[in-house]
Amino acid sequence: LKANGFYAFKLDGIWGPKTDAADQAFVHQSRTIAQQRGSFDDRSETNIMTLVPTAQVLVRQFLSLATENGDVRIISGTRTYEEQNALYRRGRFGNPPPKVTNAKGGQSNHNFGLAWDIGIFENGKYITADKKYKDLANAVLPQLQNIEWGGNWISFKDFPHYQLQAVSDSVADVRALFEVGTNYVNLLS
Repeated sequence: LKANGFYAFKLDGIWGPKTDAADQAFVHQSRTIAQQRGSFDDRSETNIMTLVPTAQVLVRQFLSLATENGDVRIISGTRTYEEQNALYRRGRFGNPPPKVTNAKGGQSNHNFGLAWDIGIFENGKYITADKKYKDLANAVLPQLQNIEWGGNWISFKDFPHYQLQAVSDSVADVRALFEVGTNYVNLLS
C-alpha cells in the first residue's frame, strides 16, 4: 500500500485505522479501474484485484485482447512468499514433477503484485499445449507495451506468465524497494 501511494505514514507493521483506510482506497481504485476497463470472469477478477493498480490496467487491456482469441482467464496473481515457496518445491525435494518455477518466495514478481499467469480453456478444460500460449502471445503482445512475457525467457520458459515491467530488471532490487515502501512500479504513459 505504501509503495503504491495509498499509505503515507511510517511503516510500523501494525494494521490499524490508517492501514484500513489505505486498503479501502486501494479497493476503491481497483473497482474504478474495473469499471473503466471492463470486468471478466470471477476467477480472473479475484486474481486481478491482487495486483498493483498499474498492473491491473495492463492486465485488463491484455485480457480484453486475449479473450477475442478464445476463453482466456487469469489463474494466478499476487502470491505470498509461502505460496511461492510451495510452488518452488514442486518437482524438487522428492515432490512429483514438473518443476513449475525457479523462483523462491521473494524472488518472483508475483510476490509484488506485478505478475499474472493465464490459462487457456477449451470447452471448460485447461489447455497446457505451449503452442496455444505462444500463438496468443504473438497475437496480443504487439498491441501492448510495458508487458514482459515468460515465453521470452532464456533459462526457464514460462508461457502462461506475464508481468508489468518494474523500475528494475532485478527482482532483488524490486523486493528491497517493496519492503521499505518505495515505489517499484513503472507508471504507464
